Amino acid sequence: MTDGAALRIGTRGSPLARIQAGAVRDALVAAHPELAGRIAIAVVRTSGDRFRDRALAEIGGKGLFTKEIDEALLDGRIDLAVHSMKDVPTWLPDGVIVPCLLRREDPRDALLGAATIDALGEGAVVGSASVRRRAQLLARRPDLKVVLLRGNVETRLKKLAAGEVDATLLAMAGLKRLGIAGECGAVALAPEVLLPAAGQGAVGVACRADDGGAHRWLAAVHHPPTATAIAAERAFLAALDGSCRTPIAAFAELAGGRVRLRGLLADPEGRWVERIERTGPAAEAAALGTAAGETVRARVDPGFFEEVG
Repeated sequence: MTDGAALRIGTRGSPLARIQAGAVRDALVAAHPELAGRIAIAVVRTSGDRFRDRALAEIGGKGLFTKEIDEALLDGRIDLAVHSMKDVPTWLPDGVIVPCLLRREDPRDALLGAATIDALGEGAVVGSASVRRRAQLLARRPDLKVVLLRGNVETRLKKLAAGEVDATLLAMAGLKRLGIAGECGAVALAPEVLLPAAGQGAVGVACRADDGGAHRWLAAVHHPPTATAIAAERAFLAALDGSCRTPIAAFAELAGGRVRLRGLLADPEGRWVERIERTGPAAEAAALGTAAGETVRARVDPGFFEEVG
């Protein structure tokens, strides 16, 4: 990026992704008025958006929502990349960093189609593409039938309304950002009921590691408490070295300079669930997440990780 040139923000093309990119643009302009009129949003179509008829695990994992955007970042077509942190792979491409996270929105999962999970009818069909949600649902209600349901928020809501499934689960953060949480009857599920994905509700802004100008722009809109929580959750994820086929959940909260991390690893069919909770100084959030993940990993048969690979 050079002085006088537009700051180019790359994003996926879904309505939610565009809203998130717009939030980054607005935050940057509020912090740096001189950027007004100089920021352009560029839509980058990802593999995850192109192949909507198969589970992510079958086509390469959640990195398919970020790969092409990060490639555009590295080759200079864009200056910043906006990602939902729950979609960001555990390890970033060489040369890419995420120095900025916006303030986290509601991290909880939302149930649509019933007031509670226990209120679902016997053998109800629940649509979800998430192995994390599937495992926790089946651990609580083995009678449920969980079927693949992909697409953007609007697509999934249409399929629910058409009766293709009895219920579905979405991120509360996305519904709130779209302004439809109330009208679609979303019921937020407490973490005790369904533990969220690592990074859920958080928007991260990536840039090239050597782009000092981008670092300076982003520093003013970075939210350190969110970054601390996400550091703990992603460290837990990294310690488990899970693939997109591995049901892993992590949720960290900050209070009084300390972080509380709840983590979970489960069998994909919900036959067993390993849970952990740890607290410690916020300054040691990443180390806390790593230790928690290593503890859970030690409890599980090593063959499990080879099986879910």
